[in-house]
Amino acid sequence: MEMEWLPDAAGRYAQGLGRQQLNSRTKRRSSVVRASWSPSESLPPSSSIAPLRMESPAGQLLSQILHTHPHLLPAAAEQQLEQLQTDKDKESGAGDKPAPSGGDLVLYRRIAEVKEKERRRTLEEILYALVVQKFVEAGVSLIPALSHSIDSSGRVDQWGETVEERLQRLHSPEAYEMIENHLSLILGQRQGDSTVAAISKLRVGQVYAASVMYGYFLKRVDQRFQLEKSMKNLPWGSEEGSDAFNQVMTTDSMPSAQASSPHPEIASWTPPNFSAGGPSQSIKPCRLRSYVMSFDSDTLQRYATVRSKEAFGIIEKHTEALFGKPEIVITPEGTVDSSKDEHIRISFAGLRRLILEAVTFGSFLWDVESFVDSRYHFVTN
Repeated sequence: MEMEWLPDAAGRYAQGLGRQQLNSRTKRRSSVVRASWSPSESLPPSSSIAPLRMESPAGQLLSQILHTHPHLLPAAAEQQLEQLQTDKDKESGAGDKPAPSGGDLVLYRRIAEVKEKERRRTLEEILYALVVQKFVEAGVSLIPALSHSIDSSGRVDQWGETVEERLQRLHSPEAYEMIENHLSLILGQRQGDSTVAAISKLRVGQVYAASVMYGYFLKRVDQRFQLEKSMKNLPWGSEEGSDAFNQVMTTDSMPSAQASSPHPEIASWTPPNFSAGGPSQSIKPCRLRSYVMSFDSDTLQRYATVRSKEAFGIIEKHTEALFGKPEIVITPEGTVDSSKDEHIRISFAGLRRLILEAVTFGSFLWDVESFVDSRYHFVTN
């Protein structure tokens, strides 16, 4: 009799989750299962389903559930969030005890820093697992690390499947209009072009990361737009609103010390160098864009911000896992030395697929961040 391969720890955990889901239809269970297994239990790499390899015990366990029982992933993630909250509450209670002094105080603080770092890594990987689960649920495979997808000719976009229609269905019609504008601005008239070009991997990685952030911003404003549309309460943009939009969205896209990460305004970008077809002649007007133009500058700044350090950390780590760690050298004159910048061979159609995935990743990240924050508060208002 054939048996489905399943690591013992993940299998037992998934079976327990299945029973708990049945029982929780009538009442919420209070028990929490801690992620653990013995070193002898072999685990396939999480990178086989997503570029980023998860390292924390909770992340590795969730990775196995993604492989074997993806429908149970949300319940498993909730249990890990409960465990995080329990551990955090215990540490808060320990804070009522008299603080150590002298050398013990230094050690005490160091231990607290290590625990906080571990907690943040676990939280990031829970968020990441939930984002990946949304792709699995939609029947879309994430693009593997480019170093693993190079064919004999050096091309990296041999991903096989065509998933554009599936990706399109994951966005509202109004949001997809904005995504099409985003693609037109970056790729010009060559979106479906099968021509293969050698392109800076650093530049492609930058566009991918920025497109993730664009998807995050887009989902955030689209939620509000859809709500106001259902209430028949839609304002429309003015010239003043347009000016405010351009001013806010062209600010630096990197996070501040408070993890505030303004999103770049796509319409004001200089198109990347690989847009051999040139920028599109115009950005198509669309209702959601007009709606965004109606925001005052403060509202726009708030919506154009990645809310948590954990979400921004995921964007950075996922992009690095996909493209590799960039080797950036600054010359004595303060310019970037591009002599070590690796180039990849990819078609413009492949670039379109990459960008569509990135925007969808950002959209899912917004949803997941909101879901997790409702269970384990970590987003700073």
